[in-house]
Amino acid sequence: MSTPGLTSRAVEPTGTRPGKVLAASVAASSIEYYDFMIYGTAASLIFNSHFFPSINPTAGVLASFATFAVGFAARPVGAAVFGHFGDKFGRKPALLGAMLLMAIASTFIGALPTYATIGVAAPIALTILRCAQGAAVGGQWGGAALMAIEHAPPNRRGLYGAVPQLGVPVGMITGTLLFLTLNQVLDADQFSAWGWRIPFLLSIVMFPIAYYIHRFIEDTPAFQHADNALAARSHSVKRSSVFEVLRRPRQLLLAAGTFVPATIAFYVINTGMLDYGTRDLGMSKSTLLTAVLISMVGWTVGTLGFAWLSDIVGRRPVFAGGAIFTGIWAFAIFPLVQTRSFALVVLAALVGLLAVGAMQGPVVALFAEMFPPSVRYAGASMGTQGANIIGGGLAPLIMVALLETTHTTISVSVYVASAAALSLIPLAMIGRAPQHTN
Repeated sequence: MSTPGLTSRAVEPTGTRPGKVLAASVAASSIEYYDFMIYGTAASLIFNSHFFPSINPTAGVLASFATFAVGFAARPVGAAVFGHFGDKFGRKPALLGAMLLMAIASTFIGALPTYATIGVAAPIALTILRCAQGAAVGGQWGGAALMAIEHAPPNRRGLYGAVPQLGVPVGMITGTLLFLTLNQVLDADQFSAWGWRIPFLLSIVMFPIAYYIHRFIEDTPAFQHADNALAARSHSVKRSSVFEVLRRPRQLLLAAGTFVPATIAFYVINTGMLDYGTRDLGMSKSTLLTAVLISMVGWTVGTLGFAWLSDIVGRRPVFAGGAIFTGIWAFAIFPLVQTRSFALVVLAALVGLLAVGAMQGPVVALFAEMFPPSVRYAGASMGTQGANIIGGGLAPLIMVALLETTHTTISVSVYVASAAALSLIPLAMIGRAPQHTN
């Protein structure tokens, strides 16, 4: 089966086995999202008091989540910068650069003095490092995804594209387990004083993974073909892929608009719910962290299963089903959480993330098929990270603001459902947009 936008040449053999590529892509994504997501957990539990002390606890939480959102604002910048280099010099060197940036930023966060020690310099430094984290994730996503999908057989691009996304649950589960363990073995004072730093300092493991990719993984055939084709045209100059994408922005806007509800629902469940459950409902951190951990199993199963299904029935029907169900389930999540029953809280998060998986699963192949190889890194990355700014980065902040102003969770449910409904418009337009064949 041939899919528009990716030619069969993309699967010509190289010296790198596809299994090795997938393993390296998952490892890279796992550490990147581990680093990025432990910030979200720390923002919910620690940063408001350590870096944004305030008489009003809500103001401290809002400030903490604002730096969480800043990381998302930096993701399109990273997508553009690393996308440019990924399309010009190769997927592998761009991926390596993003990985190293994340390792450095996260390690520095773990060693950062708090407001009590260095005053206002602490939140400023935290914000800068969060921006570096965001840029790294924005660059990493395209590299890991394209390394996988451009080595994939033509009839398995959906599934191969979903495999690197397993780094999201693997990274989140690892980070959540670590926070959960530290919360159990340390008392509250120890966790507050130094325990929260341990997950960030462990980011040093990124360096040997980066070395392995540098040493043993080759770049993708699709990039090599695109680069060779340009070299064959002796008078051609390889212009910036970022410029090329922005010059004709329709595909970029369609990709960003389509992906918004997946990012909103994901972070409302995994980050906003932690704050709501602990601060508004008085539930224990351990209970909520465990519920999030279990729900990631649903996300993993959903992402792989629906990606496989998208290779059979198509990307758009699967994505549309996930968006519709996300909009419906948004009205069930909070009533279930408000019961304070562990089983029902798990059900709320598990089903919600299963629906998100139906959108996440086919999205890599869907977006890759929208752009030719010469601009694919920049186009797919910028579209995805643009959605993360509009959706995921602001979702916890908007959720807290809605709860404070409306005093009802219905407003948050309407917010999620509206985004899900609106995404069906650009999704429908993707099918009518021009598809590339090289």
